[in-house]
Amino acid sequence: MGHRKKHAPKRGSLAYLPRGRASSPIGRVRYWPKVVEGPVLLGFPAYKAGMTYAVMVSDIAGSINYGKEVVSPATILDGPPILVCAIRAYTEDVSGLKTFTEVWAKSLPKDFERIAGIKENENPEEDVKKIEDNLAKIVEFRVLVATQPRLTGVPKKKPDIVEIKVGGGTIKEQFEYVKNLIGKTVAAKDVFKEGRYVDAIAITKGKGFQGPVKRWGVRILQDKSRKTKRGIGTLGAWHPTRVMYTVPRAGQMGYFQRTEYNKRLLKIGNDGNEVTPKGGFLRYGSIKGDYILLQGSIPGPAKRLIKLRYPARPPKTVPEAPPQIMNVSTESHQGK
Repeated sequence: MGHRKKHAPKRGSLAYLPRGRASSPIGRVRYWPKVVEGPVLLGFPAYKAGMTYAVMVSDIAGSINYGKEVVSPATILDGPPILVCAIRAYTEDVSGLKTFTEVWAKSLPKDFERIAGIKENENPEEDVKKIEDNLAKIVEFRVLVATQPRLTGVPKKKPDIVEIKVGGGTIKEQFEYVKNLIGKTVAAKDVFKEGRYVDAIAITKGKGFQGPVKRWGVRILQDKSRKTKRGIGTLGAWHPTRVMYTVPRAGQMGYFQRTEYNKRLLKIGNDGNEVTPKGGFLRYGSIKGDYILLQGSIPGPAKRLIKLRYPARPPKTVPEAPPQIMNVSTESHQGK
């Protein structure tokens, strides 16, 4: 038999190139889905506290575990009410969406002094009237909401401001909805329903500059290799006379934006003691108030801000009622 050429699988996924650091620790929502119900806010920010596991009764029809108790990993988010500090109206031209105007709340909390460039609006009624007179031009409303870190276990006081689109209903209904929201707080239970699905948008854990073995999963070369063992065997062919982008190289690993689709929202609670483990969450502490329990894992370390959004591509069948949760583990994460 003649010599057969060796074939090997590609090392690492090329699905997320370039692997560069995210520009901000807060993820950017690139798409807002259309919804039937409404008007309603299409997202909600919360801080990641940690993970545990939940024992619940499976209610997925057709599953071999239907009606049985199953153990599922779960992520707990610290999600106190958010403050609607401004509304933003958009018009549209051939280039896309353009900001028409903003209406900021008349009185903002003291912590807003920590954010540069934000001043209280002395006369918001004039801006509201401007939108009302030009309602025919407006195609979209979004709200600027601020988190309340003082109500969480995150060691900071400066609020994070994020933009959330208003979906459902007509433009006039959306205008009345946001007009009544400005300056008020919104809780997670006002946005999402238990048992439904959400998308989680976040920045992953940063791991710094890593070599090709850790970053791409290439094989370690044999001991007799010259110069290095944790490098790649070749940079590629002679022609074309350049290093292709598909060649696994060293570089930034982690701190990338990722979207996890269809995370089931198991429970929205208002007493963090129900889910805080003995001794608190590692690198986070205790949850003081409202919390969100999600099935499965989501990107990012503890304390990172997670954006939850209405699902962009929801499952075809969604159970009407939330699952029956028998127990959420509060055993110590420190092994004590």
